[in-house]
Amino acid sequence: MKADQIDRPDVIAEIGRVFEAYEAALKRNDAAALNAFFWDDPRALRYGIAEHNLGIEEIRRWRNAAPAVSATRRLHGTQIVTFGADAASVSTEFATDDTPALGRQMQIWVRFDTGWRIVAAHVSVIDELNITP
Repeated sequence: MKADQIDRPDVIAEIGRVFEAYEAALKRNDAAALNAFFWDDPRALRYGIAEHNLGIEEIRRWRNAAPAVSATRRLHGTQIVTFGADAASVSTEFATDDTPALGRQMQIWVRFDTGWRIVAAHVSVIDELNITP
């Protein structure tokens, strides 16, 4: 891939808006909207904090029963990297007032004819961030 196709400002802005819509649906606990953000395919993947969802059917089952995220959820360190017009990764950290733990979230997004969809996601929580120089 040519360097001028990485981090195109127009694609960063577009996936940024889609990611914000995903976050808004997450805060509303809108299972239907959250499910629609995922690739409708048995190869879709979501590794959660305490669950392992392989395929859109498992993702939907989990999401439909999942509790709401904390109302105090806030993001920081969000990084979007795009590759051409049709692929992106979104990484972020999240915190809540409910726990001192640090949450981390990564998503791989691909543009399909139906729009941007998450093809793989990973969510984890750690007690503290240890960065080795």
